[in-house]
Amino acid sequence: MDFSLTEEQQLLRDSIARFVANEYSFEQRKKIIGSPKGWSDAVWAQFAEMGLLGVPFPEAHGGFGGTAVDVMVVAQELGRGIVVEPYLSTVVLAGGLVNLAGTPAQKQDILPRVAQGKWLLAAAHGEPQSRYDPNDVATTARREDSGYVLSGRKSVVLHGDTADTLIVSARTAGDQRDAQGVTLFLVDAKMRGVTLYGYRTIDGLRAADVALDRVHVGGEAVLGPVDGAGPVLERALDAGAAALCAEAVGVIEALNAATLEYLKTRQQFGQPIGRFQALQHRAVDMLIHAEQSKSMACLAAVQADSADAAERRRAVSAAKSLIGRAGRAVAKEAVQLHGGMGVADETPAAHYAKRLTMIDFWLGDSDWHTARFAA
Repeated sequence: MDFSLTEEQQLLRDSIARFVANEYSFEQRKKIIGSPKGWSDAVWAQFAEMGLLGVPFPEAHGGFGGTAVDVMVVAQELGRGIVVEPYLSTVVLAGGLVNLAGTPAQKQDILPRVAQGKWLLAAAHGEPQSRYDPNDVATTARREDSGYVLSGRKSVVLHGDTADTLIVSARTAGDQRDAQGVTLFLVDAKMRGVTLYGYRTIDGLRAADVALDRVHVGGEAVLGPVDGAGPVLERALDAGAAALCAEAVGVIEALNAATLEYLKTRQQFGQPIGRFQALQHRAVDMLIHAEQSKSMACLAAVQADSADAAERRRAVSAAKSLIGRAGRAVAKEAVQLHGGMGVADETPAAHYAKRLTMIDFWLGDSDWHTARFAA
């Protein structure tokens, strides 16, 4: 199988790499994280101008018409810069749900605005008790007149505190953990009864807990089939996990490069510590983790668009399991090889390590995906 990128994908990769190198330095990133919003409107506008925000959307809705492999290219380069803007939440997860389940009118209304950088989305699917099970939904949506009334809580909604629209999963039928009976709703984040509790995650991104207190929505707010959102939600989450795998590859490669440079320059006993064979062996182990992760990220991206749910699930879980473990191993080695500087906030290595740790936990950790793969 040929895993080489097309000419268009190479151009896309190179343009993002130039942006990260020239306009998203480590110091600039620290300033962005320290801002009240936690990410940059200016950077987001540049992403829109570069066409990144429309990569997975059809051309008819202002997009690029790309595949999960194109998203992989974008995510990997964003990972090198440990970019904190809401690409995963708005474009891949929530944007993917609209693209998969929306009516033609909903797609035409939402996707062009997302691609232009004028509208932000967030997928509110997780709950305090659900762990990684998308079918474990205690939030309810009760029919009332021609619409629904939503009540419940959603937890750790990635970039939920700055979203314009939340895509909320709610139970419209069945018991709390039934595979059937879940429906998706488009909810205005400023709607009466919606309360957002925003906070920063350990890797510098933003998330929010969401409280829904008798939120009234009309029938037009339903996204996809009533009672049958499970397969659509799972497919979008798999696409998100595949994108996270690609991002992790970018982070791992950047962290390996930073660690290698440190080994070449840090002096001990009158010579660079990179000359010590024990440290060379550990650096080689980090490189092996990077190469294995890259191969598995490619597999996940190729299968993420598959209509065969079993094949898609198997490939994505295999990749997420291996890359989660590899990322944490690389993070541990990098911190130890940097010594005390490996945990200093002034050092990029500490930020790369935090991001790799969080990537393992987003959308299912290694243990959860290993169990899903085995099942």
